[in-house]
Amino acid sequence: MPTTTFDEFEFESGQTIEDFTVAYETYGEFTGDNAVLVCHALTGSQHVRGRGDGQGRGWWHDVVGPGKAIDTNEYYVVCANVPGSCYGTDGPASEGPDGEPWGTDFPPVTVGDWTRSQRRLLDDLGVGRLHAVLGGSVGGMNALDWARRFPDDARRVAAIAAAPRLDAQCLGLNAVARRAIRGDANWNGGDYYDGEFPEQGLALARQLGHLMYLSKDSMERKFGRRTAGREAGSDAFPVDDAGAFFPYRDVESYLDYQAEKFTDRFDANSYLYLTRAMDDYDLAEGYDSDASAVGAFAGEALLVSFTGDWHFTVDQSEGVTQAFREQEVPVSHHVVESDHGHDAFLVEPESVGPPVRDFLANGVAGRAVTDTVDHDDDRRTLYAPVHNSLFSG
Repeated sequence: MPTTTFDEFEFESGQTIEDFTVAYETYGEFTGDNAVLVCHALTGSQHVRGRGDGQGRGWWHDVVGPGKAIDTNEYYVVCANVPGSCYGTDGPASEGPDGEPWGTDFPPVTVGDWTRSQRRLLDDLGVGRLHAVLGGSVGGMNALDWARRFPDDARRVAAIAAAPRLDAQCLGLNAVARRAIRGDANWNGGDYYDGEFPEQGLALARQLGHLMYLSKDSMERKFGRRTAGREAGSDAFPVDDAGAFFPYRDVESYLDYQAEKFTDRFDANSYLYLTRAMDDYDLAEGYDSDASAVGAFAGEALLVSFTGDWHFTVDQSEGVTQAFREQEVPVSHHVVESDHGHDAFLVEPESVGPPVRDFLANGVAGRAVTDTVDHDDDRRTLYAPVHNSLFSG
């Protein structure tokens, strides 16, 4: 696993870590002007494609690779694990100055810390201005932060299934997830690395996350009210005598299975840190508005949203698009009809790939890139009635 080490890294909190390690992956060959930075989502890693430690198949394997939408025969693709995570970049589970894991003594992290660490990594790799930076979910927020923080450093920015900030509902759900972790008897104030991990709390947090990532339609289609055999369940959540009278349902079985897989690969403290970074992010922080925040951006922008995503909504992406439009930045908002929910950016490569491919090649004029408003140029407009009604008037 490739890593780079900074002599020191100062967090936005003002705290500094010496000999700070960042883990990353690169794909393709760098030619001087073909670098594409991919920003991973909340619990993703630098392993965008192929096989990676603890993650199995790369999380965007069907989008990144030779001949794929982000063609590694053409582009030099870089993805870095973000500070605070647990896939090789320093975070709570990493060794601290005393030789023991940092735990919650690790400095608080922000999306801005992620962006600055990526800039430092690219400097180490000899990459100046990026051809593009893109990401999905909070990775899309990370990409938007590039447009704000380093407005001259990328020709193109794409935020997929993202938002300029979390709304109150998502803030509340993340708060409950963190309380599940901190309420686990094994959490021990974050100092659990020599004992039992807070697996039950992390499992509950992940189950809540999965409910956030799926749409009502996709859940109904996939699970309905079907029952599963009790033996398929997890011992982590025992059933009381009265509860045993009632069926154990497919949706419960799915959540238990996903939670078990997740607790085998992810660190509970990292989940606390990364969700707080996502909660904290606000595109307009330090500015009067989102439009002011992206006013210096000297490139083109693409927003991709999904109609079934209630986590990061079509309306939120349209708001960011309007901010770019106010600043006369070339921008398109490509809306995808989907009932997969927030996970659509991961599970629908056939929907994500074409607009991303053409945006990388030709910007907002790309053939497969659509928009929510009419243009005098060759850009196509999305004419589906649901989209027109969302943004009319």
